[in-house]
Amino acid sequence: MATTLLRKTVLTAAGFAATAAGIAGPAIAAHAAPAEKTTQVSTDRKGHGERELKVDYEAQPNFYYCGPAATRNALSVLGKNIDVDAMAKEMGTTEDGTNSINDITPVLNKETGRNAYHSTEMPADKVDGARVEKLRTDIVKAVDDGRAVVANIAGTATDTDGTTHSFEGGHYISVVGYRDGGKVVTIADSANPDMASYRMDVDALAHWIASRGYSS
Repeated sequence: MATTLLRKTVLTAAGFAATAAGIAGPAIAAHAAPAEKTTQVSTDRKGHGERELKVDYEAQPNFYYCGPAATRNALSVLGKNIDVDAMAKEMGTTEDGTNSINDITPVLNKETGRNAYHSTEMPADKVDGARVEKLRTDIVKAVDDGRAVVANIAGTATDTDGTTHSFEGGHYISVVGYRDGGKVVTIADSANPDMASYRMDVDALAHWIASRGYSS
């Protein structure tokens, strides 16, 4: 029987639309344009309760490759450059998307060569202080270990600049840094190269992950 963590991410053109200041765009842009690289979304620095990893960012080439693209961007912090088509094949990605974070964790472990990544479920009705704290510590631990976190999110969340990001059908993102001891995190988002990186309160991220899961 499927659990909430195994809930399928259905990425239709409508469900994939992300809004920025009320303007929908990434669904069309990500679907129509080939993947393109931009400058690094962050630089590797450590100290004073913050660290951000270098990301060799690449946008997803279509509306349903967010899982492979997020994984590819996450692995790029380790200097790896893996073709997203190969990633998609390993994860069983289809036009319905990538089924769950459980399909991504084994790929992360295979490519890192060690059993460092583990899937964590975030039940929709139990996003309490303890689960937010676990997410915060998991992100800090992974980033301090030089690894990015991959998260399966759904719905709408607002970043620290007040911009909303909406993925009603579900989406995958990479978490590549933190500041303020992990209270604020840095996200690399493959949906739109014009919004490749943004920051978000970890509490908002936890609620964005609710009903899905993350790999750290």
